[in-house]
Amino acid sequence: MKRLTSAPNLALATLWADMLTHGGVPTRVQRAYASSIVGEVPFDQSLPELWVVNDEELEPARKLLHELRHPPHRHWACPACHEVIKGPFEQCWNCGAAMPV
Repeated sequence: MKRLTSAPNLALATLWADMLTHGGVPTRVQRAYASSIVGEVPFDQSLPELWVVNDEELEPARKLLHELRHPPHRHWACPACHEVIKGPFEQCWNCGAAMPV
């Protein structure tokens, strides 16, 4: 296993690990509950970490995590209600219609 990155909190660490695993890169969260020892050890030493299970998948994991953390910014009009949608969204917030292909 190789260390990919640390996360600012357990919620993000778990979300990122799940997204990476779903994307084909098995990932584990380490130091999930180390925040309880903050003060005894430096803050940055108690953050949850993401570890890639297979060493050879470290670079693909870095690329996938970057893509997950920086989704593309889109600008499209909903085909059903004509609402203008801005941002990384693939579904209309107004009517729930899917983004056109």
